[in-house]
Amino acid sequence: MAAHPIEDLLPDLVALRRDLHAHPELAFNERRTAGIVAAALRLLGLEVHTGLGGTGVVGTLRHGSSSRTVGLRADMDALPIAEQSRFEHASRHAGAHHGCGHDGHTAILVGAARELARTRRFDGTVHFIFQPAEEGQGGARVMVEQGLFERFPCDAVFALHNWPDLPLGQAQTRPGPIMAAADRFDIVLRGRGGHAAQPHRTPDVLLAASQLVVQLNTIVARRLDPAQSAVLSVTRVRGGSSHNVLPADATVTGTVRTFDAQAQDQIEAALRNTAAGVALAHGAEVDVEYRRYYPATVNTERETLLALRAAEAAGLRASVASQPAFTSEDFAFLLRERPGAYLWLGQGRGDPAADGARPLHHPCYDFNDDVLPFGVRWFCAVVEDALSGS
Repeated sequence: MAAHPIEDLLPDLVALRRDLHAHPELAFNERRTAGIVAAALRLLGLEVHTGLGGTGVVGTLRHGSSSRTVGLRADMDALPIAEQSRFEHASRHAGAHHGCGHDGHTAILVGAARELARTRRFDGTVHFIFQPAEEGQGGARVMVEQGLFERFPCDAVFALHNWPDLPLGQAQTRPGPIMAAADRFDIVLRGRGGHAAQPHRTPDVLLAASQLVVQLNTIVARRLDPAQSAVLSVTRVRGGSSHNVLPADATVTGTVRTFDAQAQDQIEAALRNTAAGVALAHGAEVDVEYRRYYPATVNTERETLLALRAAEAAGLRASVASQPAFTSEDFAFLLRERPGAYLWLGQGRGDPAADGARPLHHPCYDFNDDVLPFGVRWFCAVVEDALSGS
């Protein structure tokens, strides 16, 4: 029996994915990646638009007479970390690594464009959205602000992410929140600085910072309803440069993850009050910068059900996720503007000791190429369901 056309695409998609992995590009600098994507879409006869969000690419495929539209999104950027794997396709760019699988997401969406351009089993318009700067820089927000949905109207939007915690061949999503909002805080405590042998002459900002870290870690447990879910993590304390000098300032940095705005508001208010109280107790001054950089990723119910149906149609074992993840995703900006759903696509290799069996953001992480056909089929099934002729 002849191979399914999607299988026919696989050698080229694997080659594309590994080429992108070997040439990772950081946020808003995905010029080579964007050029490869745009060229691939033009070869298919799609309308291709570049420059949205700086390095974003949108390809449009129309078929039939329906005015219905659907958007499919893939992220293109790499992480600013050094790759430590020894694969032949390992990163050739120092300090950049596709440690989150965006190389695989890009290859999957290119494959979906090829398959949909060939089969055209839909009635309407598909926008293939290749987005820059997902890794903490808000490329989706920039594309929205620059008119993504005004130029490319979408009745609904869909995206996927490879998920090492799920076995290959499985997929999950859920209605409502699926990924957390991500906030960052930087708290600067200021004294005067002085000799370490004369601590009575200056506020001890390192002692204040130490007590602040302890108190911050009580906020979720003691300020939120126990039924709510949230995470507050202090990730850096910085201050001082000598063993015999009390520094003039110290900085406490960290992140907050929540799923609803009420909990987000409560934590920010408690954090500000806690920082002010600790500073007052130590005679120090304090500045608090609290930045809400990604909202929660919230799926709409109708599109979640469609995503699960499409996963089954793609040959995946689909199920509803029991709980959301505390990691964040800037696809949230698209879901604030349009209905849609975000899918976790299993890529677990079964053997935790196998090469490439690493968690996301690990310096030895590598995308599992066996996931490619499942991702292509899922995107195609989403389009054929959302833009069915019936």
